[in-house]
Amino acid sequence: MAGTVRIEHLVTSGTFSLDGGTWEVDNNVWIVGDDDEAVVIDAAHDADAVLEALGDRRLSAIVCTHAHDDHVNAAPALSDATGAPVLLHPDDQVLWELAHPNRRPGGALADGDELKVAGIGLQVLHTPGHAPGAVCLYAPELGALFSGDTLFAGGPGATGRSYSDFGVIITSIRDRLLALPGETVVHTGHGEKTDIAAEAPHLAEWVARGW
Repeated sequence: MAGTVRIEHLVTSGTFSLDGGTWEVDNNVWIVGDDDEAVVIDAAHDADAVLEALGDRRLSAIVCTHAHDDHVNAAPALSDATGAPVLLHPDDQVLWELAHPNRRPGGALADGDELKVAGIGLQVLHTPGHAPGAVCLYAPELGALFSGDTLFAGGPGATGRSYSDFGVIITSIRDRLLALPGETVVHTGHGEKTDIAAEAPHLAEWVARGW
């Protein structure tokens, strides 16, 4: 028996660099699967820590919610160690090349794709704004959304740097994420979890503040 599909969580630490600045960051790495196979969502900073958490399971994919370097800097090493492809939305290729100029991702994500792991589906939702190729992954059977840096507990992802757009991220959140069931748990790229019901009432406030 493969066992129950579960969501596992690692926090890894390192730096995020863009537009000439560098910041210390803690990132959430999510592992979804059972005792036999798994996918990793956002291979951040420490491939060895992710490999240790995976154990002897087969890694079927390394999914990038977007290509800011803090979310993809461990992806090539993890791919080399496991043979799993790195999957990225093509609209984030420009950011990927800033982090990994001499290597291409292993496959493309598109809105509406469904990735299968341990018998459940992860639906790809293209949610640009924080980055042009940002995606979220919705697992209805788990009641879970993996939001990357599109939606956090208390607000949308940052849009003050290159390749980001506040109006676009608000549209993505309103049309794609807040349409999900309210009880959907949001597993974010940084910080604490939240849920759709907790965030939905604050959309107008975010717009008014230009957050």
